[in-house]
Amino acid sequence: MDFRFTEQQQQIRDAIWKLCENYGPDYWLDRDNTGEYPEDFYQALAKDGWLGIAMPEEYGGSALGISEGCVLMEAIAESGAGLSGASAVHINIFGPHPLVKHGTKEQKDRFLPPLIAGKEKTCFGVTEPNAGLNTAAITTKAERTKTGYIVHGQKMWTTTAQRADKILLLARTTPKDQCKRNFDGISLFYTDLDRNKIEAREIAKMGRKCVDTNALFIDGLEVREEDRIGEEGRGFYYLLDGLNPERCLIAAEAIGIGRVALKRAADYARERVVFGRPIGQNQGIQHPLADSWAKLEAARLLTYKAAWLYDSKEPCGGEANAAKYLAAEVGFEACERAVLTHGGMGYAKEFHVERLFREIMIARIAPISRELVLSYIGERELGLPKSY
Repeated sequence: MDFRFTEQQQQIRDAIWKLCENYGPDYWLDRDNTGEYPEDFYQALAKDGWLGIAMPEEYGGSALGISEGCVLMEAIAESGAGLSGASAVHINIFGPHPLVKHGTKEQKDRFLPPLIAGKEKTCFGVTEPNAGLNTAAITTKAERTKTGYIVHGQKMWTTTAQRADKILLLARTTPKDQCKRNFDGISLFYTDLDRNKIEAREIAKMGRKCVDTNALFIDGLEVREEDRIGEEGRGFYYLLDGLNPERCLIAAEAIGIGRVALKRAADYARERVVFGRPIGQNQGIQHPLADSWAKLEAARLLTYKAAWLYDSKEPCGGEANAAKYLAAEVGFEACERAVLTHGGMGYAKEFHVERLFREIMIARIAPISRELVLSYIGERELGLPKSY
């Protein structure tokens, strides 16, 4: 049993570290203050081929696994970019998986190359204001026409919709009361984000200001039939192909944030002298940081195990959900301890840890709540009755 990165994975990590040296803490502080999207960072990753790390080679990708995607995303977050950097490219790593697995050759030829090359951006339209995590309750409708569909409805928490060219969109094509199962009758589309038919209202939020999050209002969006992925009414099941990879990636990002926050705390604790001695010499400072190091290492092992299981086509639902849960929790704890280690300076933006503390909250909330993760594990791994 070998826990080391492969030579290729280590090369990926080293290359990302080198690229991220051009985008240091002050770059991300500026983006957090101004809200300007990190387009130059995004294009630098696209230029070097990183946006297609897990995409097929014939479309410009590298045909690597989610394990390598985790290496990439952890390194971006750990460089100090946090979720401001990771979220700028996050959807490229997992979002197209349903398209890759269930799209036609014509669709993949049409959609994947510009996405991988960074010439087009996409966003994810799934969550709705009155459905939340209950995807079966979505009410956005795609009504049949002679050439395709007309879509009406709302979406919530859609990241990068302010600049996206495309949208991966989930909508009902058959009313729920006409379906045998709750998740039947939902179709998946990959289509143009037509701003004449879709209004994207940006949501002001606590962190990650430079990567926009939006409420979408869809009124009469025309979607061609050739933009539907797979069979009509099977969209939710296609979407499942992207859920476990995303949990692994979110876990890797949370670990990266926790690791950089911990490093900043340890550096400060070595340098900050109070009462004639560095504060890191005090066990009240030292022990919480050591505790966070141990927990981050444990969560990191589970994250890469889950990614390895997925890449090996083995069941990984329990591991992927547990990795997301643990990484977010211990990442949050590490960021909180980093702020507290800095004392008053932890509240100051110039020391950067307060931004990491704000951003790590996303990993605790999305793409699935802590409570639903625990319910899933209770039901699927422990055989307990379904609680929701």
